[in-house]
Amino acid sequence: MSENKNKLKGYILIALFSAIIAVSAFITIPSPVPFTLQALGVFCALTILGGKRGLLSIILYIFLGIIGLPVFAGFSGGLGHLMGATGGYILGFIFTAFIYCFATRFGSSSKIKAVGLISGLLACYLFGTLWYTILYLKELSLESFVSALLVCVVPFIIPDLIKIAVALLISHKLSAFKV
Repeated sequence: MSENKNKLKGYILIALFSAIIAVSAFITIPSPVPFTLQALGVFCALTILGGKRGLLSIILYIFLGIIGLPVFAGFSGGLGHLMGATGGYILGFIFTAFIYCFATRFGSSSKIKAVGLISGLLACYLFGTLWYTILYLKELSLESFVSALLVCVVPFIIPDLIKIAVALLISHKLSAFKV
């Protein structure tokens, strides 16, 4: 019975953090790649739930968006949105989760978690920027990639690092509750 309760608790937490990611995507400052708190939701899912459950919450979030629920920035959803300018960054959250899972195999200290999140964020930036470059600039060259980085990544570096710090702080405070 206890094992079933733990599974149920895990499923509930995965669904809850998918909802948290969705709600955090609604807080938006418009730009070519909208500034949202979505990454904070992703970082919290990973640091609080752990890599595997965090990954599942991210995948569930993306699935809900694909089937048309308005969970993406600007209360949007659908496969068409995922194929747009921000789709590469949304899908890049999966890379963030995989890299975080790999990093935390080496321990669970805040330093290791931070390295995992930062490395995962860099992978997300890379994937999303390549996606944006190919989709909107119609060519993949160093010049177009750098142009896309200036628009889609540079303005978000400091805010995203702050989100990582906040997620680490929240997960540290919640660790006493043994989520």
